[in-house]
Amino acid sequence: MEYFAGLDVSMEETQVCVTTQNGAVIYEEKVPSTAASVAAALARVPACRRVLFETGRMAPMLYHGLSRLGLPVVCVESRQAYQALKSLGTHKTDRNDARGLAHLSRTGFFKPVHVKSLSAHAIRALIIARKNFPADSVKELIAWLKANPDKATQGTAGPGSGQHVSGVYFQNVTGTRFQFVPYRAGSSEIMRDLLSGHIDLTFDQAITALPHVRGGRVKAYAVSSNNRLAAAPDIPTVDEAGAPGVYISTWYGMWVPKGTPQEAIRKLTAAAMDALADSTVRERLAGLGQEIPPREQQSAEALAAHHKAEIEKWWPLIKAANIKAE
Repeated sequence: MEYFAGLDVSMEETQVCVTTQNGAVIYEEKVPSTAASVAAALARVPACRRVLFETGRMAPMLYHGLSRLGLPVVCVESRQAYQALKSLGTHKTDRNDARGLAHLSRTGFFKPVHVKSLSAHAIRALIIARKNFPADSVKELIAWLKANPDKATQGTAGPGSGQHVSGVYFQNVTGTRFQFVPYRAGSSEIMRDLLSGHIDLTFDQAITALPHVRGGRVKAYAVSSNNRLAAAPDIPTVDEAGAPGVYISTWYGMWVPKGTPQEAIRKLTAAAMDALADSTVRERLAGLGQEIPPREQQSAEALAAHHKAEIEKWWPLIKAANIKAE
């Protein structure tokens, strides 16, 4: 049987979880988020074919398309996880072999180094607030924030995080001000305090926010895109809601080490594109509020161009606001 070995990494703690292809958990452990601790935990994983180190819910959906290359695909998202895998020797792979190391990363604001890009898809952000926040629309939200500068609080995963940069961007575009509240554990902690009313609003991925929106536990003002989400067609776009042009998305890209031959990149890109064309994968991604770009925009060249455009869009804002990631 094949298993998925998953790493769920936060600033302080990493959860190692091994599941079957059907999602049944057979082993799990929480350890400090240090390379040594994560490496030790991975060494304790029950004997199995270590097919995949996943980033959240995304890698398993791509696995079947990628696995036809014949060898395990290693996917990590954090420095700690990467260093742990490196210490186990999983990075020692023939770069001429398309079946070697790949890196599936959630990115959007900072430029990675020594990698080549393959393909990507986007996750739109939702502007959400606690359910009893006085504003019931984006226009009302902007009006309230202008009338009450610095009184509202927005949860972020810390300086330089997606939520932080999104909040600064929203402030600049709308002429509003509110306070940022950093959370070391990221979205899970932010959502917990939003649900309990300890903070007022945040910008979060649809994949995280939609279950709470559908359950009526938070209110959604808009999706940060010029297109409505297929998974939530009742939520207006920012253009429709009164904040035109406030487009914010988190996106996943697949990368390989710098120096990887073009033929290996071509084969791995083709496998990823085939996986993204699978109807089951597309249906599951759409249900999570995620968008797959047209096939012609899934190439390595298209991702490189998109990455360059993202840097050009966000870097001036990051620099002007003196934002430094922690």
